Amino acid sequence: MTDVRIIFLGGVGEIGKNLMLFETDQDIVVVDFGLGFPDAEQLGVDLLLPDVGYLKGKREKVRGIFITHGHEDHIGALSWLWEEVGAPIYATKLTAGLIRSKLQERKLADKAPLHIFDPDEHPHLTAGDFSLEPFRVTHSIPDSVGFAITTPQGVIVVTGDFKFDPTPDGGIVTDKETIRRYGDSGVRVLISDTTNAEREGHTPSESVVNDTLTELFDVAPGRIILATFASMISRFQQVIDQAARTGRRVVPLGRSLENYVRVARELGYLTDVREVLLPGKSAQGVPDDRLVYLVTGSQGEPMAVLSRIANRDHPKLTIKEGDTVVISASPIPGNETAIYRVIDLLFEAGAEVVYPGLARVHVSGHAYRDELREMIQLVRPEHVIPTHGEPRHLALYGDMAVEEGIPREKVHRVWIGDVLVLDDRGMHIADQIDVGTVVVEGSSVGLAHDPALRDRTTMANDGLIAVAVGINRAEGKIVSGPKVSSRGFSVITSDPLLEQGIDEAVAEALERALIAGDLQGLHHAVRESAQKYVFSRTKRRPVILPLILEM
Repeated sequence: MTDVRIIFLGGVGEIGKNLMLFETDQDIVVVDFGLGFPDAEQLGVDLLLPDVGYLKGKREKVRGIFITHGHEDHIGALSWLWEEVGAPIYATKLTAGLIRSKLQERKLADKAPLHIFDPDEHPHLTAGDFSLEPFRVTHSIPDSVGFAITTPQGVIVVTGDFKFDPTPDGGIVTDKETIRRYGDSGVRVLISDTTNAEREGHTPSESVVNDTLTELFDVAPGRIILATFASMISRFQQVIDQAARTGRRVVPLGRSLENYVRVARELGYLTDVREVLLPGKSAQGVPDDRLVYLVTGSQGEPMAVLSRIANRDHPKLTIKEGDTVVISASPIPGNETAIYRVIDLLFEAGAEVVYPGLARVHVSGHAYRDELREMIQLVRPEHVIPTHGEPRHLALYGDMAVEEGIPREKVHRVWIGDVLVLDDRGMHIADQIDVGTVVVEGSSVGLAHDPALRDRTTMANDGLIAVAVGINRAEGKIVSGPKVSSRGFSVITSDPLLEQGIDEAVAEALERALIAGDLQGLHHAVRESAQKYVFSRTKRRPVILPLILEM
């Protein structure tokens, strides 16, 4: 039979940038096309995107891009990189609506074929050598699915982001019947969400959050300001329901959140909103105890609404006594410092702040260990691939899979770019492709260059020193300078001898280079001599910027 290659271009060993592909000699199908967010060291970077160079080189083989759900880490790269691949997109109704909105922002909606499927009809979506049957899963956004992919080498089950919640908001439970049906008929590979592989037990139900919100809405004396992820449509509905029950009006604030609300409302995924939802400017005159604001900024993002409110920098909202701020989201690892800074500022301003740890105002949309075990038991796969997790999540899931009876050699911990081959004999890593990371900086998109990112980090930590010098190339001598200036390097102002020492070190190095006729090495001479001198005197390493002028 034809071999099947499985390659991850993102989403393994990291949270975000989810993109996996399945390939035969004739065809490729892609599952998910997400973005990621930079960490604190990636200064100046707005977004991270998967490197789709491999797909671009084989775009004539790509039969479709199949999306599990509408979170940014699964759809966010489409509006940036779809033209590189050019394949039709397949998604559920809500997910397609969110994708269409993003494509419209970049004037791609009329170019990208976007097809809607209904998982309740159990369609079999044919794409060359592959056939995909979507099945519903419970997650923190409606219309989420996994896929059972029939390949020339048998069935591969992709869980997508899932949990088993018997009482989910919206009433849609994970389709165990379809999953079990495939398990009964035989599954070669299970590709599973591992986000909560550290957490024992079972994910709390969304009904727990609703109970907490009921109590908060009943006792809050003034305005309620609730921050959550912009895509938490199920949370929006809970807030709308509570507002309707208590006679409050809901005001969404934040561009991305307002967009999700608009699309979900247009497609019927938010109900009973007509009498409750208000545009921001219409909130004037509404009593404080009748107002709820839905805002962005649950992760402490500096330009999001909640951070601007906390910093008293928002044009519409200022915290006052009687306000209750609810942060309905768990911290993404690495964001804790920013979040707690915002919380402290809100307390200082006089708000009552409720956040995870104090009350059940958020539950995860990802399966805990008991649910991950149950998925393995339903599918009973020959092989498993842990995904959607950092290295510790993948490792812990692998250990758990072995406990559930999967042979250790059939638990495949893969990294971005690994080429897994599924054939008649089993599955193994056969190759590795070069995969980088694409960064978005403002409106620019390109491969990340580590030296540039390192320079930004260095400048942030130690500042910059510019050394300007004029030379006469023909005569081989210095005619002006060196002249030293700095930004973010305060030592120069406190140590007047430092600038003189840099001048002398640079002049000496340049004179040696000019005498030796090494005109190509002048910039290197300036940089190296200044770096050595500054470090010897200050033990700091600012970025050195040589400015050599020919006169």
